[in-house]
Amino acid sequence: MIHKSYLIEQNFDNLKNKIVLFYGENLGLIDEFKDQIIKRNKNVLKFSQDEIIKNDRIIFDEINNISLFDDKKTIFIINISDKFLNIVKDIQLNKNGNLIYLFSGILEKKSKIRSHFENTKDLDIVPCYKDNETTIKKIISFKLKSYSGVTPQIINKIIENGNLDRSKINNEVDKIRTLFIDKKIDAGLLDKLLNLETDNEFENVKDSAINGNKSKTNKLLSTTVFETEKMPLYLTILNQRLSKLKEVAKMAKIGGLSNAIDKIRPPIFWKDKKNFTDQAKLWNFEKLNTAISKTYSAEVVIKSNAEINKNLLIKKLLLDICLLANA
Repeated sequence: MIHKSYLIEQNFDNLKNKIVLFYGENLGLIDEFKDQIIKRNKNVLKFSQDEIIKNDRIIFDEINNISLFDDKKTIFIINISDKFLNIVKDIQLNKNGNLIYLFSGILEKKSKIRSHFENTKDLDIVPCYKDNETTIKKIISFKLKSYSGVTPQIINKIIENGNLDRSKINNEVDKIRTLFIDKKIDAGLLDKLLNLETDNEFENVKDSAINGNKSKTNKLLSTTVFETEKMPLYLTILNQRLSKLKEVAKMAKIGGLSNAIDKIRPPIFWKDKKNFTDQAKLWNFEKLNTAISKTYSAEVVIKSNAEINKNLLIKKLLLDICLLANA
C-alpha cells in the first residue's frame, strides 16, 4: 500500500502494516522517519541488506527468537535493493508481529521490490520525494513556531543556505535552536551565523578543543581566522555547547548518559550526536563548571576592554579548554 510522506509525517499511525519500505532521494526526510521510529520503540536492531544476504539466518533468528518478557522487536534494514525481494517475501511469512522497516535510496518504477510493496496489501511503502520551496517553508515555520523574530526574510535565508536539502535545513535550524535558547531571534546575529564560512571553521576548532585533541586544535588555531566583530558569536556558540554538556552531565547522574542525551531538549541533531556523546564521556560536571567560568571571564574582558587583543584571547581560551578536557 502506497502512502504519501506528508500524511505519515502528520500521523505515523497511518502506517498499519508491520513491514514498511521508505525510499527516495529525500534522505533528510528518511532520517526524520528513522528518528521518529526510534523514539516510538525501545528495542531497535539495525542491519544492512548485504549483511543479511550473506547470512539470512541473522534476521530470521532475531524474528523467531521471541521472549515472553520483551516487547516485539523493531528492525531496521538499510540500503535495500531488488536483491532483497525474496528475503522480504520470506519475512512476510515469518515476521511474528515484529516491526520491520526497510530503507532505500531512489527506486525506479521498474524496481521489483518497489512494485511488490506497492501492490501488496500487507506491506506499506512511503516514497520520500525531494522537498519544494513551499514544503521547506512549512517545515521551518513549524520548527521555529515558538521563536519570536522569525520573518519571511529569515526563512528565505535559511532556505538559501540549505538549498532545499532537508538535512541541511535541519542543520541550520539546529544551529538556531542552540544559539537562541531564549527563543528570541536576533536578526543580526543570525545573519552572521548563517552567512559566513568562518562559523564552520570555528565549529571545527571548538569541537577539537572540547574533544581534547591537542594536535588538531593547535593546527586549526594556526589557520583559522577569528573576526573581531564575531567574538560575541564565538563565545555564545562555545558557551552553548558547554552548557548543554553540563545539563547532560547533571541528568546522567540520575538516568545514565545515553538516556540523558535522548531526553535533552532541544534534541541533539543526529549528525552531531556521536560527537556530542564522545564529548559528554570526556567531561564531568566539575570540569564543565571550570570551562564555563573561563568562557564567562573571557566575555567580560572582551566587552570591557577595547584594547585587548581579542584574537589571542579566544585562542588562549580554546587552548585552556583543550587542556582542561585532558585533565
